[in-house]
Amino acid sequence: MARESPPPDVPGTASELAADRDAAREAVLDWYAEVHRDLPWRRTDDPYAILVSEVMLQQTQVARVVPRFEAWIDRWPTAADLAAADRRDVLGAWVGLGYNSRAVRLQDACAVVARDGWPEDARGLRALPGVGPYTAAAVASFAFGERIAAVDTNVVRISERLGLGGPDELLPADDRVPTWNQAAMELGAVVCRARSADCPRCPAARWCRSAGRVVVPPRAPSGSRTRFEDTDRYVRGRIVASLAGDEPWPDGIGPERLERALDGLVRDGLVTRTAAGPVLRGSGDDG
Repeated sequence: MARESPPPDVPGTASELAADRDAAREAVLDWYAEVHRDLPWRRTDDPYAILVSEVMLQQTQVARVVPRFEAWIDRWPTAADLAAADRRDVLGAWVGLGYNSRAVRLQDACAVVARDGWPEDARGLRALPGVGPYTAAAVASFAFGERIAAVDTNVVRISERLGLGGPDELLPADDRVPTWNQAAMELGAVVCRARSADCPRCPAARWCRSAGRVVVPPRAPSGSRTRFEDTDRYVRGRIVASLAGDEPWPDGIGPERLERALDGLVRDGLVTRTAAGPVLRGSGDDG
């Protein structure tokens, strides 16, 4: 019979900790093999497809990303295809995913790849435009099998709650590192969530130092958070959608907010002001 876990304030010996860590990892990997979501970017080791998915998934729900990802890959199946596309088309295809500058940085990264080829480790990937530490680690792990922890907010939360070591210590010693990275993110996304830790469903609960006693942070008081519709980001998105032809010009928004949002879009290289009015910046408009 497996040894019962000590309470969170009794860490146990180093050997006990290692044994619990190994057991918890195996339980999570077995759970992931049985119940993981079948997502299109998990069926490939193509670094371009993985990069596109990771950029789209930044602060955007998986259910919204799946159809957009599939349409994107159908339209631009390779990094070279995206690099050669007109920026106006890229921005138009990105409408609704938020943070339109991400689409520009993704295209810029693909232009570097089309010219120089893919870096095959996280260090090289971080040199690409708009690619941060997590995205670089994810692509390096899922596409190239690098032994590196892909540390997003889910992985941080899992390692902190488990209390069995940091993300690097939780990595398996064999070639299942990419699978573990996916499994840890999946666990944090569907079971051990930020505001709802479902310990009875958790495959690692027996060894978790926080099982049954996770403290969920309180929500902000009702009415204390700024509505998305009141942010400049919302106005910027509506302007880009309008210029891409997907929506009418934003209505009911004060002229000062519109001008501020337009100024930001111009500074970010997404929009150009012309005598006829603002237009999306095309690929040939640089310089």
